Amino acid sequence: MPQFDYVAPTSVDEAIKALMSAPAARVLAGGTDLIVQMKAGRVSPGAVVDLKRIPGSIGIRREGDGAFLIGAATSGAAISEDAALVGAWPGVVEATNLIGSTQVQGRASLGGNLCNASPAADSVPALVAARATCIIVGPAGRREVPVETIQASPGRTTLQPGEFILEFWLPPRPRKSADAYLRLIPRTEMDIAVVGAGVNLTLDAAGVITEAHVSLGAVAPTTLLVAAAGQALVGGKLDEAALDRLDAAARAACNPIDDKRGTIDYRTKIAGVLARRTATIAYNRAEAR
Repeated sequence: MPQFDYVAPTSVDEAIKALMSAPAARVLAGGTDLIVQMKAGRVSPGAVVDLKRIPGSIGIRREGDGAFLIGAATSGAAISEDAALVGAWPGVVEATNLIGSTQVQGRASLGGNLCNASPAADSVPALVAARATCIIVGPAGRREVPVETIQASPGRTTLQPGEFILEFWLPPRPRKSADAYLRLIPRTEMDIAVVGAGVNLTLDAAGVITEAHVSLGAVAPTTLLVAAAGQALVGGKLDEAALDRLDAAARAACNPIDDKRGTIDYRTKIAGVLARRTATIAYNRAEAR
């Protein structure tokens, strides 16, 4: 491991100062990616700034309107144990539960999973489909942006120097609304997604889809919000014709690579298949609410 300073600030201002004062300082949320990268020599930060003592960085809060605020350094284990969040956003929790092993879940966080900027990150498609936003703090103040704007390219984010994500905001849940997340991996557990799909649907009393958001991971340099796939579902029930339109829109949005986990053609085909399956789960959940 390279030598570095470890800083554990207790306020946002202290964290920003630490990030700005050290060369190539890095944020520590859970550390399950950062520590591995440091041991491998891929990154050599002058300082590691641990967010976990900053108020708001850890914990889950439900607001009066039903929205949720999730601290960016909250562990996956804590997220999976929050009954209210599981009930409102099962797809987001499902995706978070797929980050690593049970041991990793005790440390891995939504903030780290997003800011590692892997196209195959599991939690990101679910957050994008949920229309989650990031509450970002930095030298210029506080701002809030959609999750899908954070990834710039593999390994790179749009965060500016000194900025970090403090919290994630999940919107209030309408009635007859639900989400789901599925991925395909070569092994049964603890592998990187070949394709991931998140779907978030809202229905009317008759079962007609009034709002739909579809997101795909591992099929492009960054996680995709596929507007055409959501539009393909709105205005009707989830019948075979709607699923065919969804399948086609999901495939059309793909821009994957060939690698040892899958070819371009395979990933593109699987994107359509997973979108169909994930939408069916989300639809059935929404009908049951």
